[in-house]
Amino acid sequence: MPRTYKSVVLLASSIAIVSVASSQTIDINRQNKTIAISTTDEAVAIADIATITVGFEINGPDSQSTYIKGGNLSQAILKAVRAVGVDDAQIESTGQEMTKTTEFDPKITPEERKETAFTFNQSWQVSVPAPRAAEIIRSAIGAGANKTGEIAWQYSDRKALQAKAAEASLVKARAVAQRMAEGLNVKLGALIYASNHIPIAQVMRGMGGGLATDSAEVSTIGGRQPVPLPKLEIRPQTIREEATVYAVFAIE
Repeated sequence: MPRTYKSVVLLASSIAIVSVASSQTIDINRQNKTIAISTTDEAVAIADIATITVGFEINGPDSQSTYIKGGNLSQAILKAVRAVGVDDAQIESTGQEMTKTTEFDPKITPEERKETAFTFNQSWQVSVPAPRAAEIIRSAIGAGANKTGEIAWQYSDRKALQAKAAEASLVKARAVAQRMAEGLNVKLGALIYASNHIPIAQVMRGMGGGLATDSAEVSTIGGRQPVPLPKLEIRPQTIREEATVYAVFAIE
């Protein structure tokens, strides 16, 4: 889910503000005796929060019986999720809908069309610590949540990650300014202005440690016997924050 973050501006002394480019730029002003540099760097961390989409979709011959079936399934799924330690504060509804089927697979029989005349679906978002993602998915599916598994990965301390990215960018800016000053045979002075711009957070796929859950038995609805479910292997994504820093250094 895209998020926009406000820029943070730090002023050490008064100086004319010039535009900031997203890529590295260098501006040497001999009159004002400054070197202005724009650099970008990043900080990464393994996601520690998993927001899981849990949901189901069922069919029925009429709206009333389909609703009753859906209501029973809805309660069974949340009961299973709560049974593994998820609080109501961690569960948010994202949608529920009853619709009449208007298009059917031409291969199905008239009786099958009658039994699928209505569709009911419901979904929630369940936020848990990343290591518990597989357990929650397994429990929900075992209870009948047949539209479950999508995960939005997050990192809890985003401000700290943003600050780390900005710090890395500033260190990089000073290193570039130092090389420029040496090339000009001048001495690099103090940092007199800096601003960092935090862009939209990005996710790096295919990185991070693996998570696994043991097999377990989860009761299902309808009086059936507990179903033994296999373990799931889930790897949390790596969250990346980028920061572009515009820094102005004095030269002597």
